[in-house]
Amino acid sequence: MRKCRRSFLRWSIAGPFVISSLTRQVTASQGERLEEQNSSPGIVYEPARGIPVVEQSDVIVCGAGPAGISAAIAAARCGVKVRLLEVHGCLGGIWTAGLLSWILDSGNKKGLIQEIIKRLEKRDAVVRFPEGAGSAVGYRPEIMKFVLEEMVQEAGVALQLFTRVCAASTDADRNIQAVVTESKSGRQAWKAKVFIDATGDGDLAAFAGCRFDYGDENGGPAQPMSMLAMLVGLDPEAVKLFVRGLAEPAGERSPKSRLLEEIRRGGHDPSYHAPTLFYLGHGLYCLMANHEYRVSALDAAQMTAATLRSRAEVHRIVEALRSLGGPWKDIQIVATNEQIGVREGRRPYGIYRLSADDLRNGARHDDAVCTVTFPVDIHSPDPDKDKGIVTRSFRSQPYDIPYRALLAADVNNLLFAGRCISGDFVAHSSYRVTGNAAAMGEAAGVAAALAAQKNCHPRDLPWSEIAPHLERLRSQSG
Repeated sequence: MRKCRRSFLRWSIAGPFVISSLTRQVTASQGERLEEQNSSPGIVYEPARGIPVVEQSDVIVCGAGPAGISAAIAAARCGVKVRLLEVHGCLGGIWTAGLLSWILDSGNKKGLIQEIIKRLEKRDAVVRFPEGAGSAVGYRPEIMKFVLEEMVQEAGVALQLFTRVCAASTDADRNIQAVVTESKSGRQAWKAKVFIDATGDGDLAAFAGCRFDYGDENGGPAQPMSMLAMLVGLDPEAVKLFVRGLAEPAGERSPKSRLLEEIRRGGHDPSYHAPTLFYLGHGLYCLMANHEYRVSALDAAQMTAATLRSRAEVHRIVEALRSLGGPWKDIQIVATNEQIGVREGRRPYGIYRLSADDLRNGARHDDAVCTVTFPVDIHSPDPDKDKGIVTRSFRSQPYDIPYRALLAADVNNLLFAGRCISGDFVAHSSYRVTGNAAAMGEAAGVAAALAAQKNCHPRDLPWSEIAPHLERLRSQSG
């Protein structure tokens, strides 16, 4: 929808900051000036202060979702010092805080994603959907949290939760020197040789001054968000015709349409007209039946309002089903996601930009980090036209994600991983799913580790040096 350039020179927020090991005290004259400045309504000035540097790492990964987790583990397994920063109180991002509960487009990929799935299987926490239900693996989010924590600790990744990245210090040569975070520990700075943006919304890229797109390039908004819920109280046999993964073996090809009819029969017309119910085993289900339209992932006030609306709608949907009695009479919500599901944030500019043509033509690249098989999946941004999935005029072919799409065009020592790699609106709707995100993170982590070891920029590493290390890691992982 718009192309943005952050024209920050040394700092990505208003005013210069100095990174030091000691916080400076505000002098009396500074205090007087601040008092005079702050007498004006509309803006508050804070005193100049130093920001303590917590540590120097080889690689810093911002965001611990599917991409960030994979990046951090991969880099650590290459033998470098890795720091992982995450805003939530658990690892996994959309997998856990977002309650997504299924992994798409993982079947053709080796490596960490298969290791994660195998570890979940050992704890009886995986449901493999049959043919016809899509290429997906269901899992229980609470077990996923534990598995990821276990893997991060085993790899030796230094982790800090409850920590939000809020700024980046860059030099005149377009290198990030440090990221700045806010947490209960106050404002802190973290230095590294190489940085990976796995925030999903491209937060670090924006703070560092990268150009980015947001929304449809033709002027439309971003894809809608969704609130998910964990449900219990349903007999799998009694509701199987409404449930993805159970309906298909029973001969029902349209469980979403059936579920939509049931919700409407209970007196509610949901905001998403392709509602989906997944069975995760052990009596647990995941419901996705909500859309929040025209909400900016870059606006906290809009996100707050969307979260309140969507959670209220999820409760109305469940109440509508319960009112029908029969197999629905005991349905209950046990949890809704603390992080509303965001499909689309910033798409920062990389050295290569994936496009709809890549999908249409089944593009192949010598520096492929993975091959995407998931189709174009655009949830309608405009509820006045459609409340389901937008149909495009072409069918996508399997295509490669090149390493160059992970390399920031505007910052030397920054890599992207996950849904915030470089691509257009249509391509993003396909590569954004988490099986691909994990593979991207894995590649970014290996590249970052090698660049740190060689004291060079990731863009200066030839793919021929990265590929053998990545293949070796993937062979050892799964």
